[in-house]
Amino acid sequence: MPRTLIKDLGKHIGEKVKIAGWVSVRRDQGKLVFFDFRDRSGSVQGVVLPKEELAMAVAKDIRAEYVVAVEGSVGERPAQNVNVGVLNGNIELKVEAMQVLAAAESLPFDMSLTGYNLDLPTELDHRALSLRHPKVQAVFKVQAVIIGSFREFMKSQDFFEFQAPTITPAMAEGGAEVFEVSYFDHKAYLSQSPQLYKQIVMTAFERVFSVNKIFRAEPSVTTRHLTEVVSLDAEMGFIESWQDVRDMAEHCVRFILDSVKTRCVEELKLLGADVPVMIEHTPTISLADALTKLGAPADKDLNPEQERRLCEMIKQETGSDFVFVYGYPTKQKPFYVYPQKDNPAVNEGMDLLCRGVEWLSGGRRINDYTQLMDHVAKWKMDPSKIAMFLEAFRYGAPPEGGFALGAERMTMQIVGLKNIREATMFPRDMNRIDGLLSSDEKKE
Repeated sequence: MPRTLIKDLGKHIGEKVKIAGWVSVRRDQGKLVFFDFRDRSGSVQGVVLPKEELAMAVAKDIRAEYVVAVEGSVGERPAQNVNVGVLNGNIELKVEAMQVLAAAESLPFDMSLTGYNLDLPTELDHRALSLRHPKVQAVFKVQAVIIGSFREFMKSQDFFEFQAPTITPAMAEGGAEVFEVSYFDHKAYLSQSPQLYKQIVMTAFERVFSVNKIFRAEPSVTTRHLTEVVSLDAEMGFIESWQDVRDMAEHCVRFILDSVKTRCVEELKLLGADVPVMIEHTPTISLADALTKLGAPADKDLNPEQERRLCEMIKQETGSDFVFVYGYPTKQKPFYVYPQKDNPAVNEGMDLLCRGVEWLSGGRRINDYTQLMDHVAKWKMDPSKIAMFLEAFRYGAPPEGGFALGAERMTMQIVGLKNIREATMFPRDMNRIDGLLSSDEKKE
């Protein structure tokens, strides 16, 4: 008998079917044994009656997380037992035969929907098991839609997808917060960003995007920082100004939010998530005006508390959970960011904040080779380390810009998580690579 996915059982009422999956819950009620079975498509309740002696003989030893194949007939539940609004809430599977495909040891904690209440370290220590929980799965189903809809939007706007390398000879962002790797007899680095590569590819394909793992050796232990994240990057040529980049970024984020709202209804409901509000025109404010609004010194950048306060003020004034901030000090940004013509001390870079957290960074880039080389010198960079990048601009590059989104931060905020590690399947930070790093391992 061919396997039927659990989500399709409602089409087979009165018929005999075969399903395969995991046991989520076992409940013994008198002489009856109830199971909640799940597969990749959903869950269904099954019941083993005493008269099904062969099935009962197998069922007596089965507990949570056993992998089983089950045959039985699909029947309607009595009216008083119907769970309205739940997949298969109106049916159950009357089990006639069961086969154990793989046994499971006793669980280290309660995996039921109502009993699952782990602290984050325990959840991560048991990630191989916690990934099976519906709420944890819901987070990553939303994340998959975020990444997939980013790709979908970019392609709809005629952007070309490419894959940037992870090992690089130089630091795209400058600074010392990089992971150095031994590359045969040479020194190399794990990529902080695909920035230089997407600019190179832009000079050939005009509009490009990539989905990349990037690495930041920041000594930060916060709820919003990781050492390995997924970066959603885009770069576009023939722009008129940085506002063109802002508008493309806004359309992209709006498309992602709309996709999540329409494709993740059940996941958002399960997580009790309140998707951030993006109004028709996202508020845009200069850094100088934002600092004035906050009563902060004019020569400073926004700190996390100020970002939170600014978002609260914008939300109260406009109803928007988002705000673009532009016009950062040129020397505080990488060498390739375009300085304003009338005020070169300030650049044409921007950030998109949502509920107090930066989602996106981007802006216009320098496309003139002479100006670029001037910045290379001022930023004290070795041009030989970025020779390939510079070659792309030596031979003609259009006015251009781009942006990058952090997939984990977006996930964290869309579904209302408190820590970015909850939005990362296998988080890497100063203290963890799968398991916790002991003090002895850190020294080695």
